[in-house]
Amino acid sequence: MKYKKLAATIIMTSFLATNFMPVACLAKANKKETKDKQTKKSKLIKSHVSEYRFDYINSEWWNTFDDEYLNQYIVKAIENNHDLKIATLRVEQYRQMEKMQLANELPTVGVGFAPTGMKLPGVTNTSGMWAFPIVVSYEADIFLKNRDKTRSAKKDWEKSKIEERASYITIASAVGSTYMNIVRADKLIELQKEIIQSRKEIYELMSERNKVGLTSTADVVRANKAYVAATADLNDLEKSRDTLLNSLAVLIGESPANAHQLKRKAYDDSYLVKVPESISSEIIDQRPDYLAAEISVEKAGIDVRVAKKEFLPKINLIGLMAFGSSALSTAFNWSNVVGLLGASAMLDLFSGGRKVANLKLKKNQYEQILHNYYNTNLKAIQEVNDSLVSLKQDDKKYKTNLNVYNLEEKDFDYSTIKYEEGLISYLDLLQRKENLLSLNKQVVSDKVDCNIDYIGLYKATGARLQ
Repeated sequence: MKYKKLAATIIMTSFLATNFMPVACLAKANKKETKDKQTKKSKLIKSHVSEYRFDYINSEWWNTFDDEYLNQYIVKAIENNHDLKIATLRVEQYRQMEKMQLANELPTVGVGFAPTGMKLPGVTNTSGMWAFPIVVSYEADIFLKNRDKTRSAKKDWEKSKIEERASYITIASAVGSTYMNIVRADKLIELQKEIIQSRKEIYELMSERNKVGLTSTADVVRANKAYVAATADLNDLEKSRDTLLNSLAVLIGESPANAHQLKRKAYDDSYLVKVPESISSEIIDQRPDYLAAEISVEKAGIDVRVAKKEFLPKINLIGLMAFGSSALSTAFNWSNVVGLLGASAMLDLFSGGRKVANLKLKKNQYEQILHNYYNTNLKAIQEVNDSLVSLKQDDKKYKTNLNVYNLEEKDFDYSTIKYEEGLISYLDLLQRKENLLSLNKQVVSDKVDCNIDYIGLYKATGARLQ
């Protein structure tokens, strides 16, 4: 009767310890968190966000533009862009999730303190006990189900690192394209101001000629309309440049209030890219979306394997050792130790079809992810080809319009000579100058389009463009 009483007390104590133990641990954790919360948080952000991954963006490639300001903005974006910081922290998030899953492969150990008072049936008196149980539990992973779950979680971590790289490439490309558009806007605004001045002079000359009956009122109205339209176009260009400056400021992690202080290279000093003849198909294998899709297929295959192993029995091991005594002073005597070691194998005979549905679901998801992988491969090839075609066609367009502009410039030089010789009027010279300025605007846009296309090809190849 004495040993039955002691065993019953210890078993009850172990259950009490299981209930009370987490509460005691939480209280301790909360106390520690209250003390070091801000310090740990600061260290976490500093330790991970400060690791800038310049290797992700192939920083040497950006030197081909020979633009110091552009390189500085790329560096600032890598160091300060908040989207990149989020992407880096997300990698850490998945790393910790993988560690949490890994913990399920290991045994758990708990200790507790459980003073107990009890009364057994048929006994009039009550008795008490001081118990200090130590409980060890472990799910024997002989079918490697938990190991596969950890592998699946690790795939999520690997995928997050690839997505982080994709974020770096996207931000760097956005900075480059935005910067190029600002350079173009600067030059277009400069040319547009010359066009406005030319149209103003044309309007004033026509107004004077109208007064002496040499020009119709309708021609004066059309000249005035062209002058006003040119002013409106200038406003649109300035608005577009302001918007681009604000976007660049946000990309590099600065306030848009300082956007107008951002420096850039003059268009006339800008670099024109060299068009590659072809791109190797092997470069597709290095694109982040392709690699991420490949990892997703591997993870989905692991998830299907885990779903199959859910049909197998669970084997649990449990160990209990408890110090127990009716007197606290003798609680830790070896003679008062109670030990228990047990094992169980549990197999669900009926789960309402949940496991079958889960297996079919995982297989379905695997098929979807596999088709997405194939589709990603095709789209990657398409994007590279489209980017290369755009670059080549815009380069041809630029060279053609540049040739037309050079011819128009020569013709304008001849017109200037004719004006100086009195063969044409100043009004005719202004109109031909405006044509030259309009052609120059087209050449400027075409040249910048080539640079932006080159950046698009850089992005399409996963920053592996040489």
